[in-house]
Amino acid sequence: MKKEKIQKKQKTQKEEFADANPILSSIIKARESSKQRGFPQTWDFIINFKGLNMKKPENRFTIDVTLPKGRAREPTVVIFADSIAAEATKAANVVVRKDEIPTIAKDKKRMGEVTGCDIFMGEASLMALIGKELGQLLAPRGKMPRPIPPNVKLDAFVSAAKKSMRISLKENPTIHTAVGNDRMADADVAANADAVFTAVRDKLPKGINNIKSVIVKLTMGKPVKVAVK
Repeated sequence: MKKEKIQKKQKTQKEEFADANPILSSIIKARESSKQRGFPQTWDFIINFKGLNMKKPENRFTIDVTLPKGRAREPTVVIFADSIAAEATKAANVVVRKDEIPTIAKDKKRMGEVTGCDIFMGEASLMALIGKELGQLLAPRGKMPRPIPPNVKLDAFVSAAKKSMRISLKENPTIHTAVGNDRMADADVAANADAVFTAVRDKLPKGINNIKSVIVKLTMGKPVKVAVK
Protein backbone atom coordinates (compact mmCIF):
# COMPACT_ATOMS: atom_id res chain seq x y z
CA MET A 1 0.00 0.00 0.00
CA LYS A 2 2.80 2.40 0.94
CA LYS A 3 4.65 1.55 -2.32
CA GLU A 4 1.51 2.32 -4.35
CA LYS A 5 1.20 5.74 -2.69
CA ILE A 6 4.85 6.56 -3.51
CA GLN A 7 4.37 5.51 -7.14
CA LYS A 8 1.18 7.57 -7.35
CA LYS A 9 3.01 10.58 -5.91
CA GLN A 10 5.90 10.16 -8.37
CA LYS A 11 3.47 9.93 -11.27
CA THR A 12 1.72 13.07 -10.13
CA GLN A 13 5.03 14.93 -9.92
CA LYS A 14 5.92 13.81 -13.45
CA GLU A 15 2.55 14.97 -14.75
CA GLU A 16 2.94 18.33 -13.00
CA PHE A 17 6.40 18.76 -14.54
CA ALA A 18 5.03 17.98 -18.01
CA ASP A 19 2.14 20.40 -17.56
CA ALA A 20 4.61 23.15 -16.64
CA ASN A 21 6.53 22.44 -19.88
CA PRO A 22 4.14 22.72 -22.85
CA ILE A 23 6.63 21.22 -25.32
CA LEU A 24 7.28 18.18 -23.13
CA SER A 25 3.55 17.73 -22.52
CA SER A 26 2.87 17.70 -26.27
CA ILE A 27 5.73 15.27 -26.90
CA ILE A 28 4.30 12.87 -24.32
CA LYS A 29 0.85 13.10 -25.96
CA ALA A 30 2.33 12.59 -29.43
CA ARG A 31 4.21 9.48 -28.29
CA GLU A 32 1.16 8.02 -26.55
CA SER A 33 -0.97 8.49 -29.68
CA SER A 34 1.59 6.94 -32.05
CA LYS A 35 2.18 3.28 -32.83
CA GLN A 36 5.60 1.78 -32.28
CA ARG A 37 7.47 1.10 -35.50
CA GLY A 38 10.29 -1.22 -36.41
CA PHE A 39 12.60 1.69 -37.15
CA PRO A 40 13.63 4.85 -35.29
CA GLN A 41 11.14 7.63 -35.97
CA THR A 42 12.25 11.25 -36.10
CA TRP A 43 10.73 13.88 -33.85
CA ASP A 44 9.61 16.71 -36.14
CA PHE A 45 9.33 20.20 -34.68
CA ILE A 46 7.31 22.67 -36.75
CA ILE A 47 6.84 26.41 -36.22
CA ASN A 48 4.33 28.34 -38.32
CA PHE A 49 4.53 32.12 -38.47
CA LYS A 50 2.19 35.07 -38.91
CA GLY A 51 2.60 38.77 -39.62
CA LEU A 52 5.85 38.28 -41.56
CA ASN A 53 6.41 39.56 -45.07
CA MET A 54 8.79 36.95 -46.41
CA LYS A 55 9.77 39.22 -49.30
CA LYS A 56 11.59 41.47 -46.85
CA PRO A 57 15.21 40.35 -46.20
CA GLU A 58 15.02 41.38 -42.53
CA ASN A 59 12.37 38.69 -41.96
CA ARG A 60 14.55 35.90 -43.37
CA PHE A 61 17.38 34.28 -41.48
CA THR A 62 19.60 31.23 -41.07
CA ILE A 63 20.91 30.29 -37.63
CA ASP A 64 22.80 27.38 -36.09
CA VAL A 65 21.15 26.19 -32.89
CA THR A 66 23.07 24.05 -30.40
CA LEU A 67 20.98 21.07 -29.31
CA PRO A 68 21.69 20.57 -25.58
CA LYS A 69 20.98 16.85 -25.78
CA GLY A 70 22.67 16.37 -29.14
CA ARG A 71 21.35 14.56 -32.17
CA ALA A 72 19.91 11.10 -31.86
CA ARG A 73 22.59 9.72 -34.17
CA GLU A 74 26.08 10.73 -35.20
CA PRO A 75 25.69 13.09 -38.18
CA THR A 76 27.89 12.76 -41.25
CA VAL A 77 30.11 15.66 -42.31
CA VAL A 78 31.42 16.83 -45.69
CA ILE A 79 34.21 19.39 -45.88
CA PHE A 80 35.23 21.30 -49.01
CA ALA A 81 38.94 21.82 -48.42
CA ASP A 82 42.13 23.17 -49.93
CA SER A 83 44.95 23.98 -47.51
CA ILE A 84 43.29 21.99 -44.68
CA ALA A 85 42.52 18.90 -46.78
CA ALA A 86 44.85 16.61 -44.81
CA GLU A 87 43.39 17.73 -41.49
CA ALA A 88 39.86 17.48 -42.88
CA THR A 89 40.26 13.77 -43.68
CA LYS A 90 40.50 13.11 -39.94
CA ALA A 91 37.43 15.17 -39.04
CA ALA A 92 34.98 14.54 -41.89
CA ASN A 93 33.23 11.59 -43.50
CA VAL A 94 33.70 13.05 -46.99
CA VAL A 95 36.35 15.53 -48.15
CA VAL A 96 35.97 17.39 -51.45
CA ARG A 97 39.23 18.96 -52.61
CA LYS A 98 39.42 22.24 -54.50
CA ASP A 99 40.19 20.65 -57.87
CA GLU A 100 37.10 18.40 -57.57
CA ILE A 101 34.61 21.22 -57.12
CA PRO A 102 34.22 22.26 -60.79
CA THR A 103 33.63 18.69 -61.97
CA ILE A 104 31.82 17.00 -59.08
CA ALA A 105 28.34 17.87 -60.37
CA LYS A 106 29.01 15.67 -63.43
CA ASP A 107 29.86 12.65 -61.26
CA LYS A 108 26.52 11.32 -59.99
CA LYS A 109 28.10 8.79 -57.63
CA ARG A 110 30.43 11.35 -56.07
CA MET A 111 27.67 13.94 -55.88
CA GLY A 112 25.46 11.39 -54.12
CA GLU A 113 28.16 10.83 -51.50
CA VAL A 114 28.30 14.56 -50.87
CA THR A 115 24.58 15.39 -50.78
CA GLY A 116 23.92 12.37 -48.59
CA CYS A 117 25.79 13.97 -45.70
CA ASP A 118 24.13 15.91 -42.88
CA ILE A 119 26.55 18.78 -42.20
CA PHE A 120 28.31 20.86 -44.86
CA MET A 121 31.41 22.95 -44.31
CA GLY A 122 33.79 24.76 -46.60
CA GLU A 123 37.14 26.41 -46.23
CA ALA A 124 36.46 30.17 -46.29
CA SER A 125 38.64 30.72 -49.36
CA LEU A 126 36.53 28.23 -51.34
CA MET A 127 33.06 29.61 -50.62
CA ALA A 128 32.84 31.70 -53.80
CA LEU A 129 33.92 28.75 -55.95
CA ILE A 130 31.44 26.42 -54.21
CA GLY A 131 28.63 28.91 -54.76
CA LYS A 132 29.48 29.32 -58.43
CA GLU A 133 29.89 25.63 -59.28
CA LEU A 134 27.50 23.89 -56.85
CA GLY A 135 25.14 26.55 -55.56
CA GLN A 136 22.27 25.50 -57.81
CA LEU A 137 22.56 21.92 -56.53
CA LEU A 138 23.19 22.56 -52.84
CA ALA A 139 21.15 25.71 -52.11
CA PRO A 140 17.70 24.22 -52.92
CA ARG A 141 18.51 21.35 -50.55
CA GLY A 142 19.52 23.77 -47.79
CA LYS A 143 23.03 22.34 -47.91
CA MET A 144 25.26 25.28 -48.73
CA PRO A 145 28.37 24.89 -46.54
CA ARG A 146 29.04 26.97 -43.47
CA PRO A 147 32.44 28.72 -43.76
CA ILE A 148 35.33 27.37 -41.72
CA PRO A 149 37.19 30.37 -40.22
CA PRO A 150 40.95 30.61 -40.83
CA ASN A 151 43.20 29.09 -38.14
CA VAL A 152 40.29 27.42 -36.38
CA LYS A 153 40.78 24.13 -34.50
CA LEU A 154 38.98 21.92 -36.99
CA ASP A 155 38.19 19.02 -34.63
CA ALA A 156 36.53 21.36 -32.13
CA PHE A 157 34.69 23.23 -34.89
CA VAL A 158 33.29 19.99 -36.33
CA SER A 159 32.37 18.63 -32.89
CA ALA A 160 30.38 21.78 -32.12
CA ALA A 161 28.60 21.57 -35.48
CA LYS A 162 27.58 17.96 -34.82
CA LYS A 163 25.65 19.16 -31.77
CA SER A 164 23.85 21.89 -33.66
CA MET A 165 21.02 22.17 -36.16
CA ARG A 166 20.87 24.70 -38.98
CA ILE A 167 17.51 26.49 -39.03
CA SER A 168 16.39 28.59 -41.99
CA LEU A 169 13.39 30.85 -42.51
CA LYS A 170 13.26 31.90 -46.15
CA GLU A 171 10.38 31.94 -48.65
CA ASN A 172 7.71 30.07 -46.69
CA PRO A 173 6.50 31.26 -43.25
CA THR A 174 7.30 27.95 -41.57
CA ILE A 175 10.23 26.05 -40.08
CA HIS A 176 10.33 22.25 -40.05
CA THR A 177 13.29 20.60 -38.34
CA ALA A 178 14.28 17.41 -36.52
CA VAL A 179 14.96 17.55 -32.78
CA GLY A 180 15.71 13.88 -32.06
CA ASN A 181 14.18 10.46 -32.51
CA ASP A 182 11.90 8.15 -30.54
CA ARG A 183 14.85 6.33 -28.93
CA MET A 184 15.59 9.47 -26.92
CA ALA A 185 13.93 10.33 -23.60
CA ASP A 186 10.97 12.69 -23.93
CA ALA A 187 12.63 15.26 -21.68
CA ASP A 188 15.76 15.27 -23.89
CA VAL A 189 13.70 15.80 -27.04
CA ALA A 190 11.84 18.62 -25.28
CA ALA A 191 15.13 20.27 -24.29
CA ASN A 192 16.27 20.24 -27.93
CA ALA A 193 12.92 21.56 -29.16
CA ASP A 194 12.93 24.31 -26.55
CA ALA A 195 16.40 25.42 -27.68
CA VAL A 196 15.15 25.71 -31.27
CA PHE A 197 11.98 27.53 -30.21
CA THR A 198 13.86 30.04 -28.07
CA ALA A 199 16.48 30.78 -30.74
CA VAL A 200 13.83 31.28 -33.43
CA ARG A 201 11.54 33.39 -31.22
CA ASP A 202 14.43 35.69 -30.36
CA LYS A 203 15.13 36.32 -34.07
CA LEU A 204 11.57 37.44 -34.85
CA PRO A 205 10.78 41.18 -34.96
CA LYS A 206 7.75 40.76 -32.67
CA GLY A 207 8.93 37.64 -30.84
CA ILE A 208 6.19 35.23 -29.88
CA ASN A 209 3.58 37.48 -31.50
CA ASN A 210 4.93 36.36 -34.88
CA ILE A 211 4.33 32.71 -34.03
CA LYS A 212 1.04 31.29 -35.30
CA SER A 213 1.40 27.71 -34.09
CA VAL A 214 3.92 25.11 -32.93
CA ILE A 215 3.55 21.39 -33.64
CA VAL A 216 5.42 18.23 -32.63
CA LYS A 217 5.03 14.84 -34.26
CA LEU A 218 6.78 11.57 -34.92
CA THR A 219 7.52 10.63 -38.53
CA MET A 220 4.50 8.33 -38.79
CA GLY A 221 2.53 9.87 -35.95
CA LYS A 222 -0.26 12.41 -35.55
CA PRO A 223 0.65 16.08 -35.08
CA VAL A 224 0.09 17.60 -31.64
CA LYS A 225 -0.09 21.34 -31.05
CA VAL A 226 2.07 22.98 -28.41
CA ALA A 227 0.43 25.57 -26.17
CA VAL A 228 3.17 28.17 -26.56
CA LYS A 229 3.33 31.06 -24.09
